[in-house]
Amino acid sequence: MPVSRANGLDIYFEKAGSGPPLVLIHALPFDHNLWLYQVERFSARFTTLAMDLRGLGRSAKPRTPFSLGDMGNDILGVMKDEGVTGAVVLGCSIGSKLALMLACDHPNVFKATILVGGNSGPQAQFDHRIAAYREHQAKGTLKDYHLGHLRHGVTEAWADTAIGRYLLQGFVERGAVLDAESLAQVFGALTVSDLTQRLSAYKSPTLVVNGEFDNALKGGTRTAALIAQAEHKIIPGTGHCCFLEDPASFEALAQDFLRRHRLWPD
Repeated sequence: MPVSRANGLDIYFEKAGSGPPLVLIHALPFDHNLWLYQVERFSARFTTLAMDLRGLGRSAKPRTPFSLGDMGNDILGVMKDEGVTGAVVLGCSIGSKLALMLACDHPNVFKATILVGGNSGPQAQFDHRIAAYREHQAKGTLKDYHLGHLRHGVTEAWADTAIGRYLLQGFVERGAVLDAESLAQVFGALTVSDLTQRLSAYKSPTLVVNGEFDNALKGGTRTAALIAQAEHKIIPGTGHCCFLEDPASFEALAQDFLRRHRLWPD
């Protein structure tokens, strides 16, 4: 199994395809499999690197406080181990904030960013999630709560389809290794992070994508407005993880954006 230890923790990742690097950063409370459609579609032209963030999936579950910067260094560590010196970065939710932070910090490394959700500001609304994960882990009902949280990332209609039930249950089964105390640190890192003051000087080509029913639509709209050269697109009928519900529409938007910036390999 591919694991990077460049930042002092085990960070699990999967590599597929060939071509220019495309770094994929998933949302809470998912794992790298959130990008299954994008790996299948984009690996024909890109080398995809999809990793599990610390605290999730097969990566380490640290219980002591860490920052969004520490999580970003995990991603940079995977890239360093794989010899990647330049990439397009695609992130969702906490992954979009990480993608934006990395592009702000390393504009010469990240050639373009695609942000799904795209909230760049502080997000002080996760105490109820932390408390619930702790409570359900103590009661032995973590799978039930995890499934409910996963459903929050998509529309109810899609979650109740056969493919929706199948995919979400897969995240639940892989989430058997989740640790509430480690997740609390992930939520803590996300809550205090605020990139909005940096966006006026931000120069990287940026596409912000939201689902029509995305709970982060307001934050994504605001982020796109703060980046002078950002484009903002909305995928009808979808929720927060719009690329999971409608991968074809998402691919069309991403391909058009990357092609216009001469980053789509022909």
